[in-house]
Amino acid sequence: MAFTSSNQGNDRYYNNADSFAMAFDDKWKSFSSQPNKSVTSKEEKIKIILSEIKDHPFLNEYPREAKKIAEFRLRLLKLD
Repeated sequence: MAFTSSNQGNDRYYNNADSFAMAFDDKWKSFSSQPNKSVTSKEEKIKIILSEIKDHPFLNEYPREAKKIAEFRLRLLKLD
């Protein structure tokens, strides 16, 4: 089952880890590409990104797992 949000355009969110990882990666890259962001700690950035995708069904149902996946993605892709 797909979930859509009115602020997503044509993007679809699915209640699974893969969909969450893709949404997190997209938001992380978008956030990181903004030149005037003064956030320096990785933990603070994670909190901001998670708040931006707060409507994601996987994040809502499995918040601890979602945070672990976010941290894993950052280590895996060497994103800081």
